[in-house]
Amino acid sequence: MHPRNGFSRSLKSERLSDYRFVTRRSAEMQVLDYISYYNSIRLHSTLGYKTPFVYEKELCRKAA
Repeated sequence: MHPRNGFSRSLKSERLSDYRFVTRRSAEMQVLDYISYYNSIRLHSTLGYKTPFVYEKELCRKAA
């Protein structure tokens, strides 16, 4: 599966399906909030169930 497809699916099922947006701005804010969550807090199976932040930190430590 292409990474963007996984992200889109997660965004729709984990965040957008529960909301009825009154304004475009409120929808944009929810998407931006989810992107922040997805890239820093959410565990990813492809990264060994680690957050991207932890995974990158471990890679940097190994490379040093």
